[in-house]
Amino acid sequence: MRRAEALGYRAVYVDGDVSMLPSRGDAPVLDGWTATVGYLASTSRIEIGSIRLVHHWNTARLAQAIATVEQIAPGRLRLLAAIGAQATDRRFGLPFPPVAERIAWLDEMLGALRRLLAGEVVTLRGAHVALEDACVRPVPRAGRMPIEVAGAGPRVLRVIARHADRWDLNVPPTPARVREAVTRLAEACAEIGRDPAEIGRSMWVFVRPGADPGDPALRAEQRRWNPWFRSLTDAELQEAVVAGPTGACRERIAELREHLGIDLPVLDLSGLDREVAEAALELLAGA
Repeated sequence: MRRAEALGYRAVYVDGDVSMLPSRGDAPVLDGWTATVGYLASTSRIEIGSIRLVHHWNTARLAQAIATVEQIAPGRLRLLAAIGAQATDRRFGLPFPPVAERIAWLDEMLGALRRLLAGEVVTLRGAHVALEDACVRPVPRAGRMPIEVAGAGPRVLRVIARHADRWDLNVPPTPARVREAVTRLAEACAEIGRDPAEIGRSMWVFVRPGADPGDPALRAEQRRWNPWFRSLTDAELQEAVVAGPTGACRERIAELREHLGIDLPVLDLSGLDREVAEAALELLAGA
């Protein structure tokens, strides 16, 4: 983390709320919130985030935790939320309702979270969020926390249109899939009279500088570490993986920024050991 900061990276994302992918086997999985707070305490400039999943958090408890971290490292916590998708979370005794219910839960949670972080006293008897005179003190110093939301399905995009300051596209960097998602978000924004240009865009890019872009093992690796993209064809994965000489990787990332409208590409280094990941960070610094 300190190395990424020294290299000038704007932000780092660590894993989320004990989201234990079956593909990881018995590998260690750190609690995302604990790791995030620890990394913020051990750095001084870089922004750090990890995904908040609706079924892992009581809304008021999350708001209090966020407000506390804002006192420790003002303006450096990135608040990213999503519905979650790992049935293995059941091993922690967590509820795992159907997708439609989790989307409705995210919608309720983000609405209440925004109000709590603005300093309101909130009473809410929703289908998923129940609060009685809940409040957060102190509130974030700016009086407002930017909210990032990940997702690409039509119902999640309506939630993003209502609540998000930044959209994590949660699709691979293939033009056809990005165009489809962008069109759907524009439609969702039009329904509520919001300009989609107000919403920033982040995208995770599976990157392996120095690797042979034609190596089938890269596609297998991406499917392992990004199982939600398992249904993509080999041709789509070939287009989505950024690999090859360092210069070519940097050019490809620049193209994604320009042609797909991505203002924050996030280098996906999942599965790499520490030395290889640090080498990739050094090769791609500034990209």
